[in-house]
Amino acid sequence: MSEPAAELPISDARDSLADVVSRAHYAGRITYVTRRGRRLAAIVPAELAEAIERAEDAADVSAARDALARIDAGEIPVPLADLRDELGR
Repeated sequence: MSEPAAELPISDARDSLADVVSRAHYAGRITYVTRRGRRLAAIVPAELAEAIERAEDAADVSAARDALARIDAGEIPVPLADLRDELGR
């Protein structure tokens, strides 16, 4: 069972980093590091971060397969220059 998430000012996190990391690893606690009450980052168990990365990778593979299937079906890909113009970059 994991501990509930916590918030910790960045100055306190700096002083207790080893404890924060140990709680993430052993107790499954997510700690949000804050500055002036605003969340800047999170220290999470490695297993959680790895699961998120695997989910993102799977979504990317699925999107690529969908795009290739549309090309195979005759859809014309959007040129990169057109996409940049559309996105305003």
